[in-house]
Amino acid sequence: MSTSNYILLVDDDPDQLKLLSMRLKSKGYEVETAASAQKALASYATRQPNLVITDLQMDGMDGMALFHALHELNPALPVIILTAHGTIPDAVDATQKGIFSYLTKPFDVQKLLECVAMALRVSGTSARNTDNNSSRDEWKRGIITQSPILNEVLSHARLVAEGDTSVLIQAPSGTGKELFARAIHRASPRFSGPFIAVNCSAIPEQLLESELFGHSKGSFTGATQSHEGLFRAASGGTLFLDEIGDMPLSFQAKLLRVLQEGEVRPVGSTQSHRVDARIISATHRILEEAVNDGNFRGDLYYRLNVVMLELPPLAYRREDIPLLANHFLSTLPDRTRRRVTGFSPEAMELLIAAPWPGNVRQLRNVVEQAVALSTAPIIPATLIQKALRDEPERIQSLAEAREGFERRYLVRLLRMTNGNVSQASRLAGRNRTEFYKLLQRHHLDAKSFRAAAE
Repeated sequence: MSTSNYILLVDDDPDQLKLLSMRLKSKGYEVETAASAQKALASYATRQPNLVITDLQMDGMDGMALFHALHELNPALPVIILTAHGTIPDAVDATQKGIFSYLTKPFDVQKLLECVAMALRVSGTSARNTDNNSSRDEWKRGIITQSPILNEVLSHARLVAEGDTSVLIQAPSGTGKELFARAIHRASPRFSGPFIAVNCSAIPEQLLESELFGHSKGSFTGATQSHEGLFRAASGGTLFLDEIGDMPLSFQAKLLRVLQEGEVRPVGSTQSHRVDARIISATHRILEEAVNDGNFRGDLYYRLNVVMLELPPLAYRREDIPLLANHFLSTLPDRTRRRVTGFSPEAMELLIAAPWPGNVRQLRNVVEQAVALSTAPIIPATLIQKALRDEPERIQSLAEAREGFERRYLVRLLRMTNGNVSQASRLAGRNRTEFYKLLQRHHLDAKSFRAAAE
């Protein structure tokens, strides 16, 4: 499991590396060391740190080059640079480029520790001792992961929670979009206010305006009393608009007006009411394509998509499957679980290898079915096979099928070219900038393909 105190320390001086590592560990931080920038990038590919501290002058790739490489992968990652040859212009230049802090050797240890604590706070993590993990991580309760990909999304979620900008969560069905929306709400200054979730695809178009904006008594047949609407109910807190991509085109202009003006007018009323709700929206669709196809308003898309968080499908974070399966098993009621205590190794291998088109929701259903049919304390592979076979076949949407093909295509290109982005982008008929955007969208790192080839 990752902690929020994980620091990657990079220096080609073994004595300096050992000394700094000891000092940081003595303060409760988890530290991994790398003797070069190349080794640091290899380490980052397997587990993403919450902070990187690197020497500036190193053989081969220096500290600034490492910073640029890391920020291509994760722009929110704080980096502290240490140097024996610092000047004020150097420090100003480094901070303008995005370096969190620039310390000149010999530096004051207390100043470094203060800088580390501040960097972890700014990045959305706590600098307290790891004994306090449970209270510190309360904001993300229910999100179970050891995946570097998902932990990076979590770090971005924690950062964006501090402000009040609109967030769009884009992910396939069953990946836990509402869990992430609730986590952002809990980590935000609005945590004491209401969190109200509404599924836009579950409400008939003719009732959507009344549900969100409210209505006056007698404004339509059946309106026997006034209703304030979910926007007003969420004032001071967060309104989560799930499946926003399914919202009727005819209603989107009304929603845009409310977001622009910050007030709603209930159906049948002449009076408007100010609202103060943070908007988090979510969709399994690729809204940019829906905009291009004319099925979603571009102005509303850009209003909602101030910050986008993309959750990976379960098949892209298979290291989480044992954690999730055992979690679902442990949370079943005792009467349902009937002394089932775990999975056979063969059963777990089947779970890890399954395609999971329904993602985490499907995994939970499979575990529940296997537990319900198990007559032994350990679930055998045969029950997992049956549960997977009995899951109703789900037809992917065109957008999901296209996204899956696109990712497989990119992986194939990177494998063919051993991670050479210039060569891969030429084969794809795209320029490097467009190709890098495609890799980022699918959470693919060309460096990991180069490392694998080497």
